[in-house]
Amino acid sequence: MTSRILTINGGSSSIKFALFEPGDSPRRLLAGQVQRIAQPGSSLSATDASGKTLDDRKLDARDHAEAAHQLIDWIKAHLDGASLLGIGHRVVHGGVNLVDHQRITPAIIAELKATQPLDLAHLPREIALIETFAAEFVDCPQIACFDTAFHRDLPTVARLLPIPRQYARAGVRRFGFHGLSYAYLMEELRRIAGDDAASGRIILAHLGSGASMAAVKGGRPIDTTMAFTPTAGLVMGTRPGDLDPGVLVYLMRSENLSPEQIDELISKQCGLIGLSESSSDMRDLVARRATDSRAAEAVDIFCYQARKWIGAYAAALGGLDTLVFAGGIGEHAKEAREQICQGLEFLGMRFDATANAANAGVISSKESKVTVRVIPTDEQVMIARIVHQILS
Repeated sequence: MTSRILTINGGSSSIKFALFEPGDSPRRLLAGQVQRIAQPGSSLSATDASGKTLDDRKLDARDHAEAAHQLIDWIKAHLDGASLLGIGHRVVHGGVNLVDHQRITPAIIAELKATQPLDLAHLPREIALIETFAAEFVDCPQIACFDTAFHRDLPTVARLLPIPRQYARAGVRRFGFHGLSYAYLMEELRRIAGDDAASGRIILAHLGSGASMAAVKGGRPIDTTMAFTPTAGLVMGTRPGDLDPGVLVYLMRSENLSPEQIDELISKQCGLIGLSESSSDMRDLVARRATDSRAAEAVDIFCYQARKWIGAYAAALGGLDTLVFAGGIGEHAKEAREQICQGLEFLGMRFDATANAANAGVISSKESKVTVRVIPTDEQVMIARIVHQILS
């Protein structure tokens, strides 16, 4: 019987999914997403491999479990007689103990539930999805693909946070995220540029609503901007990135904010939306910057902080050979890419504005000592590869 691999990527209000023909290079057959879960206007949309619309329907999904049940019915109707070889779930946080991609067992579920306090924004929903799919596809193996796995061997100087050791022993450390994206980007860099490029001094910039960077040397990550949670590091759509902790202490005292209200603040009200007071979307802000000073300042601060991190990681790497832009902003916002790269000439970087405007794969000039690339990331393909490798 023909077999398929299903990939599931659950977000705070969405579920992205894709169906693949298994293999070392999985072939995507269809992809889609359930959007606006627990909000008015929730919907399911899907396209085939050519981009043709397969469905675009309204849903009534009050939570992720309910959305998953409706999605499962849709998937069963579109298997066309094939069976599921495996289901791969993106799991944002593996905590201290789950450092490898692996088959999900009752013991793994128990460990994920014990890890929930480290990531209340993602893990409860991801666990709900795993349990819902397990109940519907009883005999189908499920694989947990951890975003934190890519960063599991960070050197001590990057992993330890400068707080009392007792908290480090309790698991408070730099974990790093966006690992599935980074693993995919490294494989793509090796494929298109060769082993020497993939073994060099690399900065991977996954810039989207959630944004982070990773410094990679000799094929191994040596540092990353996100830390104990995905709110650290770069300025993001609704998250502040690195922030003086005294600001949060001040707000808790002066505004009498609870821990839950602080979490809501730093997860949903900061970053681009907080600075601009209008949008967390870079496209909107670039379009308004000529007439809206707050939008202009939000763009400027985002690009300035990104440029600072590139400089810092170039120092950590002892130089820079390759800079890779990925993610929604990194792949599509040519204005942001150009502004980020302005001022990095001291690294030997020579930016090609014409290539950048055309969204070319290489946006540095031939004279540049640093190759600047734009590589579209694909976490779903990476999940399908992991599932195939583990089950093979």
